[in-house]
Amino acid sequence: MNPPTCSPQPPALLAARITRAASSQTYLTIRFLADAERAPAAYRAYAYFRWLDDQLDQDGMGRPDRLAFVARQVDLMERSFLGERVQALRHPEESFLLDLIRGDQEHNSGLRAYIRHLMAVMVFDAGRRGRLISRDELNDYTRHLSVAVTEAMHYFIGHDCRSPQGEARYQAVTAAHITHMLRDTLEDVEAGYYNIPSEIITAHGLDPRDVASPPYRKWIQSRVEQARAGFKVGRLCLAQIENTRCRLAGFAYTASFEGVLEAIAHDGYRLRPSYPECRGPWASSRVLLGALLSTFTNRRAGLVYPLPSR
Repeated sequence: MNPPTCSPQPPALLAARITRAASSQTYLTIRFLADAERAPAAYRAYAYFRWLDDQLDQDGMGRPDRLAFVARQVDLMERSFLGERVQALRHPEESFLLDLIRGDQEHNSGLRAYIRHLMAVMVFDAGRRGRLISRDELNDYTRHLSVAVTEAMHYFIGHDCRSPQGEARYQAVTAAHITHMLRDTLEDVEAGYYNIPSEIITAHGLDPRDVASPPYRKWIQSRVEQARAGFKVGRLCLAQIENTRCRLAGFAYTASFEGVLEAIAHDGYRLRPSYPECRGPWASSRVLLGALLSTFTNRRAGLVYPLPSR
């Protein structure tokens, strides 16, 4: 008698499972805040790039292999955007990317912006390990990430509602990404990722791993101030989003990073390996409460930015 066989997990369930295992906050955001008809695609979008990022972070994968791996994903993306039918997939997660592109009928949609800009982030990460990066590269990196996350939020949550346009639209996520890089600096340095511009390293003759040196700490302070200014503009912009669920998602996302900025400033711009006081049930409850208050109070402050229909 043949042993029973296990059928592959359906793609939709696999994407939701990957999302839940990787980030409970993202999973819950999609489950409770995303537009119902777009939630399956939201799981696929997060799960695909989570999988891709994890593949590129493997210690056993050298730079040539990382570049070849991400180049294949770029090829799959471009061929799918051209409408080609790609059959020979090497990983089940690659089907998430193809399904996303096939299911999107809008030529200039937020989903397409998300895919293209986040793929650019992956390409950059695949090649930067072990080398210094310039100020322009760092700015482009943050720009790609900010556009990707912002456009995904508006595509999956309240996609038919009005939202602010222009550069202010991306300021909240830009500030969050700056904070994210500061928070993860010590871990990134150990892995060979340097989040400080090469111009600063060269001007002060720094070792990029010496994050406690005065010049490095001065640069950290400038980044904290930049992020604080970005959050200030970003909150005003988020308050003008027409859809309540989208506003809540935006405020919750940014609030989770603002506590890290305060901790860094409190420590005299010396970075720690982790910030446990900004995580856990109590921190999550505080973030959610702050997001709820911002969602329903700032909206009444009056319109600050024009809100053309998307």
